[in-house]
Amino acid sequence: MSSPNLHPMLNVAIKAARAAGAIINRAALDVEAVRVSQKQVNDFVTEVDHASEETIIETLLTAYPGHAIWGEETGRTRGAQDSDHVWIIDPLDGTTNFIHGFPVYCVSIALAVRGKVEQAVIYDPSRNDLFTATKGRGAYMNERRIRVSKRTMLSQCLISTGFPFRQGDNFPAYLAMMSDVMQRTAGLRRPGAAALDLAYVAAGFTDGFFETGLSPWDVAAGSLLVTEAGGLVGNFTGESDFLEQKECLAGAPRIYGQLVPLLHKYSKFAGAGEKAEARQNADKLSLSSGNGNGNGDERDQGAFE
Repeated sequence: MSSPNLHPMLNVAIKAARAAGAIINRAALDVEAVRVSQKQVNDFVTEVDHASEETIIETLLTAYPGHAIWGEETGRTRGAQDSDHVWIIDPLDGTTNFIHGFPVYCVSIALAVRGKVEQAVIYDPSRNDLFTATKGRGAYMNERRIRVSKRTMLSQCLISTGFPFRQGDNFPAYLAMMSDVMQRTAGLRRPGAAALDLAYVAAGFTDGFFETGLSPWDVAAGSLLVTEAGGLVGNFTGESDFLEQKECLAGAPRIYGQLVPLLHKYSKFAGAGEKAEARQNADKLSLSSGNGNGNGDERDQGAFE
């Protein structure tokens, strides 16, 4: 159901997200019957991902045939390739959770205009929670205005993140980074759906979020929610260049400012000395756990590159 008070493009995105959510909810009734395949090790895709994405694309292009599409499953093959308006879609963020019946997953849709995200929808079909934002108009959850957390002390904060799951990921570096954060916060959570993690930061349910290895469809919609809710989003060095850089940090302003110094050395943009410190931290954890040979990761583009 559309609202006359919302931007027309946001209304269409909401319609698309709810239609995709209906497909996901029907499939969730018998998740063991869902056909699953692997894109790579521990990276799953289901027939539900494809059906959800197709429904979203059809809804968007029916309303805006001159717009472009950038989908997780279909890439940039649909819509007008030269359009300034690009819909960035994750039809089912949290696929691994979904196929296990773990109810933490969502639909994520963002509209970027000349590279800047202007509309955002994140829909959690299992809870019927709808997060929306239009640039300059604030962020909302179920039509209620939301704001980021008011906490200012990192030691009191609940932070969400993601763990590595692909072959080639630098596990010791992840462990070192998480150790740095865990020792200075009230807790670290790994729900398993980055888009929903960002929505929860926007709503003040968590105080911050960080993760590497992310794609634009994981963070586009959530990043607008966070900024419209009064938060900050960037890469690990605190710069705004994050959408296609595979690292994302978000949080309430004061918390964001305290997380940047912790995570800076793990960034692909960090200086040589900071990268060396990150490798040393990873080596210590690797040796203490009995894994690895203590030589560290000698790659020169950051802890996760």
